[in-house]
Amino acid sequence: MSKAPLMPMATAVWLVENTTLTFKQIAKFCNLHEVEIQGIADGEVARGIKAYNPIISGQLSREEIELSSKDKSRHLLIRNTDIEISNTEKKTKKYIPLSKRQDKPDSALWLIRQHNILKDSQIAKLVGITKNSVTSIRNKSYWNYNNLNPKDPVALNLFSQKDLVEALEKAERRIKREKKEKEKAKSSKVISNIE
Repeated sequence: MSKAPLMPMATAVWLVENTTLTFKQIAKFCNLHEVEIQGIADGEVARGIKAYNPIISGQLSREEIELSSKDKSRHLLIRNTDIEISNTEKKTKKYIPLSKRQDKPDSALWLIRQHNILKDSQIAKLVGITKNSVTSIRNKSYWNYNNLNPKDPVALNLFSQKDLVEALEKAERRIKREKKEKEKAKSSKVISNIE
């Protein structure tokens, strides 16, 4: 069984309406039976199915259709069945109801206590509050500090576990880099003292 195009019935409708290919060629390409293609041409099958152009989706080229139209024994060759789905749209800030907004400082306190390697800016970005608020919570100078209860932000659905893991990995890389820089500075100081 060969690879079928995306939406084979709709593709077959388009090929019947827009090409001079044989029913056999269309059936082979779409992984359908030749009788189904005959039914599409007669208007008995696929009534109401909107035709789908396989050229636009990159599964067929005009040249491929022309070659097969000229040689009735030649089968159509599908170009690509992998459709790229990109997730490049920006994350939209999700609305946090008033009743849940107190969870943000509570979550910041939880992160400070559980993962103290995270920078204030990272915590602020994860939780969705200002860096100044995180710094004041860390310094215990937050206006409502005495009423804060540390709460796990992942459990509260403020962000995903994956986001937390990525932030922690980034923090660990930063710490390693800073440690290397300190050692480098220390060794260059020792060398300059020797000279």
